[in-house]
Amino acid sequence: MKQMENIYDKIAEIRKSRRKAVLCTVVSTKGSVPRKIGAKIIVMDDSKIFGTIGGGTLEKNVIEKAVETITSSKAELISYNLTKDLGMACGGSVEIFIEPLFNRYKLLIFGAGHIGKALTKYSENLEFDSYIIDERENIFDDWQEGRYTKLNIPIADYFAQYKIDEFTFIVIVTKGHDTDREVLKGCIKSNAAYIGLIGSKRKALEIRKEFVSNGIVTDAEFDRIDVPIGLEIKAEGPEEIAISITAKLVFEKNKLIETIE
Repeated sequence: MKQMENIYDKIAEIRKSRRKAVLCTVVSTKGSVPRKIGAKIIVMDDSKIFGTIGGGTLEKNVIEKAVETITSSKAELISYNLTKDLGMACGGSVEIFIEPLFNRYKLLIFGAGHIGKALTKYSENLEFDSYIIDERENIFDDWQEGRYTKLNIPIADYFAQYKIDEFTFIVIVTKGHDTDREVLKGCIKSNAAYIGLIGSKRKALEIRKEFVSNGIVTDAEFDRIDVPIGLEIKAEGPEEIAISITAKLVFEKNKLIETIE
C-alpha cells in the first residue's frame, strides 16, 4: 500500500512539474506472472523509473514501449504471452496499459488581461498544457495558482526560447494592437495548429493588408489566422469572449485529432 501511495504522490508531482512521463499499469493477468493487477511503473522523459511491474524482460520491454509513448503521446494497451513473446519461464500472460501523464496539446495565451485570465479558468480542465505570457510588471500578482504556467517575460524572449509545433494552439489577446502585431509576427510562419487573434473585422482587414503589403505573408497564408477569434455567439465582456474562444479551441483540437488518429 505504501508503494502505491508513493506512486500516486509521484504522479501528482509530475503533473505539477509538467515533466513528460508515462504510467504503465498491469490491468489483466492470466496464469503465473511477476506482479498482480494494479502494479505500476512510471517512466520519465530522462529514462528514470519509479515503481516496478516485476523487473526482468517484461519490465525492460514495457520501458522501451513507454519511451516510444513519450514521443508519440498515444495511450496503448499491450498484451504479452510471457513465454512465447518474451521467452520467460512464468508461462502466464499479462496486459499492460501505457498512458502518457502529460497533455499532447499546448495552449499559449499571449496577454494576461481580463480575457486571458478568464480563458485560463475555462481551459484549465481541457487537454492542454496552458501557458500565459505577459511582460507587464506585477501583472500576475493577484493570480491564484492553477493548472497553467505563468511566464512574465518579453514576447521576443518567448519566441527565442520556446518551440512551437504542430500541436500548439495560440491565442493573442495582449494589451494593445502593437503587441498583438508583435506576437502575430512571431508565430504566423510557425506550424502551429491554430492561431487566433482578438479584434474586429476592421482590425482583421488592416492587419492582413499590413502583413501582405510588407511581404510578411501572402494573402493565402494569412487566411489561417482566426480573427475575430472565437465562435460567433455574440459574446459580450471578457467572460463570454473567453467562453467563445474556449469553444473554438475545443473545436479546432478535436478537428486536429480526427486527422491524426
